[in-house]
Amino acid sequence: MNAILFLAQRATAFVLAAAVAVHLGTILYATRAGLTAADILARTHGNRWFLVFYATFAVAVAIHAPVGLRNVLREWTTWRGPALDVALALFSAVLLALGLRAVFAVYVS
Repeated sequence: MNAILFLAQRATAFVLAAAVAVHLGTILYATRAGLTAADILARTHGNRWFLVFYATFAVAVAIHAPVGLRNVLREWTTWRGPALDVALALFSAVLLALGLRAVFAVYVS
């Protein structure tokens, strides 16, 4: 793995560790407070902090997952070269599009 991919995966791992902790903490707080999904959506709708937080989360996932999957595929299969990189770039784009679509659906709904 080249140095840029190595650094990208390590940096996004740091972001994801913090984001997952905040996300799970928020879920625990909300469920212990007895909030329903509708209550949570009402509170997060239009909140710019949630938009930025979850957009960052989605971008980090779209970078982190394909790099890790690339490493696994290169180690476990004979798939190499540009075809692998293009396939994983497309996978990254799909993850990013779906993640941001969900983020904006909550923010704008």
